[in-house]
Amino acid sequence: MLKYDDDTYELNQMQDGSDDSHHDILTDASQDGLKRDLRLRHMIMIAVTGTIGTGLFLTSGSTIATAGPGGALLAYTLIGIWLIFVSQAISEISTLLPLPGAFNAWGSRVFDEAFSFQMTWMYCINWALMIPAQLSASALIVSFWLPQDTTFPPWVVPLIIIILMLFINIAGVKTYGELAYWFSIPKVVTIIFFIGCGILVDAGAIGGHTYGFENWRIEVEITGVTAAESRNPHKHVPRAVNTVLLRVTFFYIASIFLLGSIVANNDPLLVNTDHSATRAPFTIVFAKAGISGAANYMNAIVFTSLFSAINADFYVTTRMLLSLARNGWVHKSIGYINSRGVPVVAVAVVTACSCLSLITIFVGSGIVFQWFISFIGSITFQYWLYILFLHFRFRYCWKAQGRAVTDLPYVAWGYPYGNILGVVIGCFCIVCNCYLSVINPPRHPGGASEELMNAYRSRRVEYIQGILGAWFPWLISATLFFAYKYICGTMLVKAVDADLDTGHFVPSESDKEDLIPHGPRWKRILKIFV
Repeated sequence: MLKYDDDTYELNQMQDGSDDSHHDILTDASQDGLKRDLRLRHMIMIAVTGTIGTGLFLTSGSTIATAGPGGALLAYTLIGIWLIFVSQAISEISTLLPLPGAFNAWGSRVFDEAFSFQMTWMYCINWALMIPAQLSASALIVSFWLPQDTTFPPWVVPLIIIILMLFINIAGVKTYGELAYWFSIPKVVTIIFFIGCGILVDAGAIGGHTYGFENWRIEVEITGVTAAESRNPHKHVPRAVNTVLLRVTFFYIASIFLLGSIVANNDPLLVNTDHSATRAPFTIVFAKAGISGAANYMNAIVFTSLFSAINADFYVTTRMLLSLARNGWVHKSIGYINSRGVPVVAVAVVTACSCLSLITIFVGSGIVFQWFISFIGSITFQYWLYILFLHFRFRYCWKAQGRAVTDLPYVAWGYPYGNILGVVIGCFCIVCNCYLSVINPPRHPGGASEELMNAYRSRRVEYIQGILGAWFPWLISATLFFAYKYICGTMLVKAVDADLDTGHFVPSESDKEDLIPHGPRWKRILKIFV
């Protein structure tokens, strides 16, 4: 068995003559060949920009149009609260056990191997679906600069992106971290500039009109994975999570508040169905401020944001394939890692699947994007809820083994009440998502005009898409869990037998020195925000 000595940060291998029969999972980056090359600045920016996607720039307007400024602000606030406690759960366990499979590997440790199997597969499917979704979106975004009658093939830009992703991921995790860092800067700068500009427009300092709260009266919502390749998870994971919470809260809540204050929810430009930058909510505010060229600028920012997102999609998907291979859930050759710490076979598989996804673009970039997004949102809700459940189970096992909470390298604040609140919000969102997908089915207009029939067919496709997106991921998840449990005969892990030691990060002397706060207090506080 493995024993953790909290005072000396050592793992001592002790022979007890017993046969360890639990599933053999490679859990440490140094054991499975990965390189710990991600620095704190990489992890913070990856986490910040990983939660600020193209949706804030493009589709947030439709949320305001549907729910009004107050409803949109409430929706984003609720999701933000839920995400805060999910991030805290990830931070607590990933700091102790920075496993390559991230939170997907926890199920085998504290609950049931079948749960880990289905979580890893669902998470891999989720990120794999994001690649064709983002590639389809890239074709839409570039079309903004093309004439209406263009003959430019829509698959060219996605193909170029795939080739670039191949070279980036083959170069190693440090290259990925550097590119993610620099590509995230324009996105963050744009949001900060927008907030400043929005305040001035809302107050009437620029634009010639004082909005105040007038529009509110109109009637009418990757840190755990990178831990395995962090140089010092004990320091970097908690720091990344805590600073991200403050920054994301500021970016999202402030942006939605200002959008709702300046742009009326009955403005037809908010319903951004074609994802064009001229109709993006940020562009509307910049136009009201009298900033020329706002549409071109925003389209360029959205494209760089998309490129950064696809970079993250490739990274996470390859790491999930690596985790599946190392656990024997796909062919072991996929888990091969070269001397630079790159899972080259997994990268090749993801690249090949990405090339196949180019076929779907011929169906129509907008259609493909919407279908994939409907699945991705439901799967995301699913594993956020699973993470909170596994955190509850982890604490139960930790206590059952007579360990003190103070022995944890990082303690999630707000536990257990924050987790309970997160579960309540999550269940509410999931139930609403499923309920809203089945109400108000389209009605056949009978012997109506061709225009009404086309509208009916479009509404019917949207209805089917909503039902499949809300319900089908749960069916897949349940099938994976029970099929694996039946075939492999897995059993619930007893709390006292849960393995909470293997793969524990052992700080070096320099790492322990790095954990000690340095500099004056005011500078340490400032670093939280800057």
